[in-house]
Amino acid sequence: MLSVEELEDRLIDLAFSEDIGDGDHTTLCCIPETAQGKSHLLAKEEGIVAGLRVAREIFHRFDPTLQIEELIHDGAHIKPGDIIMVVSGKVRSLLQTERLMLNVIQRMSGIATTTARYVEKLKGTKAKVLDTRKTTPGMRMLEKEAVRIGGGVNHRIGLFDMILLKDNHVDFAGGIAQALDRCAAYQKEKGLSLKVEIEVRTFDEIQQVLEHGGVDRIMLDNFSVEDTRKAVEMIGGRIEIESSGGITYDTIRDYAECGVDFISVGALTHSVKCLDLSFKAC
Repeated sequence: MLSVEELEDRLIDLAFSEDIGDGDHTTLCCIPETAQGKSHLLAKEEGIVAGLRVAREIFHRFDPTLQIEELIHDGAHIKPGDIIMVVSGKVRSLLQTERLMLNVIQRMSGIATTTARYVEKLKGTKAKVLDTRKTTPGMRMLEKEAVRIGGGVNHRIGLFDMILLKDNHVDFAGGIAQALDRCAAYQKEKGLSLKVEIEVRTFDEIQQVLEHGGVDRIMLDNFSVEDTRKAVEMIGGRIEIESSGGITYDTIRDYAECGVDFISVGALTHSVKCLDLSFKAC
């Protein structure tokens, strides 16, 4: 399995390849090779900035001679007019790295900003905001990093670092008990000790899980607020509880106040609005 660093390097290489191809002919035709300049990253919208670490990697992988001065750091609250960083060096390099750097930082900052809003909404409760696997292909590691910067918690990175038995797994396996039995046998056979979460749709399925055991977390799928409150009472703190399915910014506080431990929100990554930033000559 590739490391986080290797995945990030591959993403940057692919992004440059699809953007620059055999050459940025616009820049090459009008900017002398020896021209030097400076550009600043400017906030045009209020939010939480994220992705500056990745921006440094982008600049340095393309041109190690570029000089970067960070005036604001990842996780900081920014407002219109704030200068986030200043980059100086070859003008050709500044122009050719601009779009990739902005694509990454604008998206990561949008995710961090959205996550921070949800986290603020849950203040005073024990519930934590979780992300999902509903991410942009190839950008999952960066998007999940942005969630952390915004104050959220990563659910799982992929299919390899946790066992999550969803409704389809349960149905194909023949039921709750069968799915959990096969899960336990598999972990024993493979020498694994992964955390196990199971999705439930009814109070009867909750009861089956409680009677069977072998689960670290129960996911309440598309439960109403009233049913969530009943489920929390039924489980009685014996197993971690996650609420999921159709929960919005307007309703998340209601679910949190039921006493659940986690609330997963796909909207943190699958439909987020990028934060408005610009990279201009200065």
